[in-house]
Amino acid sequence: MRWIRPLAVTALVLTLAACTTSPTGRQQLTLMSDAQLNEMGREAFDKYQQDLPAAGPAAQRYAQCVADALVAVLPERERNKDWQIRVFESEQANAFALPGGYMGVNTGLLAIAENQDQLATVVAHEIGHVVANHANERVSTHTSTQLALSVLGSASGMQGQGGQQLMGALGLGAQYGILLPFSRRHESEADVIGLRLMADAGFDPRASLHLWENMSANGGQPPAWMSTHPSHGQRMQGLQAQMDSAMSRYEQARQAGRTPNCPRP
Repeated sequence: MRWIRPLAVTALVLTLAACTTSPTGRQQLTLMSDAQLNEMGREAFDKYQQDLPAAGPAAQRYAQCVADALVAVLPERERNKDWQIRVFESEQANAFALPGGYMGVNTGLLAIAENQDQLATVVAHEIGHVVANHANERVSTHTSTQLALSVLGSASGMQGQGGQQLMGALGLGAQYGILLPFSRRHESEADVIGLRLMADAGFDPRASLHLWENMSANGGQPPAWMSTHPSHGQRMQGLQAQMDSAMSRYEQARQAGRTPNCPRP
C-alpha cells in the first residue's frame, strides 16, 4: 500500500492550506471556492422556488424588511453579497440559508414567530450560517472524513463481509462521533452570530428565548446525540449565556437610532 502515505501527506497539505477562521474565532476546514458554492446555492434556490409556491406579497414584504435591517449592519464584505429572501407556502416550521446569500422562510415558521424580533432570530441565525462559511466547512469535513475512512479501510486490508461490516461500523461512528456533533457546533455558532447580529440591528435579543419556547411547544425532537441540531433546551441555555453581551449591543443599537419597524401581516 505504498500509495497510502503520499495520499495521507497530500490530504494533510490540503487541510493545512484550507484552514480559515470563523467569525467566533474557531478554526475551519474550507476546501471549496466561494464561486463553486455560490453557484450551487443559486441552483438549489432556483429548484426550491420551482418546488414550492411563494407566499403572498405581505409576507414577502415582512421578511424582506427584517432581512434588510439585519444585512445593513453586516461588515461591508458580507453586506455586499446578493442577499435574497423568499417566503414559501409550507406548514413546516422551517427556514434555510444557502451559499451566496439565498434565504427561505416557510409560512409555518411565520406562524410560530410571533413578532419581528422572533423572526429576526431566525433570519439572523440563517445569515450566521452564510457568513461563517458553514456550507463549505460541512462539505469539506464530509469529504475529508470519507477520505480518512477509505484510507483506513485500504490500510487494514478490509475485505469480504467482515470488512464491510467493520467499515459500516466505522462509518456509523464517523456519523455520530464527527459529522453530527460538527453540525450541532454549526447550529450553536450560528445562534451566537445571529444573536449578536439581531442585537446590532436593533431587534430585541430576548425574543430569541421566546421563539425557542414556542418551538418547544410546537413538537418533539430526537435526542440531541443523534440530531443535527442541539435540543431546544440546549439552544436556550447557549443563548442565555450570551444574553448580557447581546443586551449591551442592543442598547447601543437603539441609542444609535436603529429601531426597525416591520409590521407582521
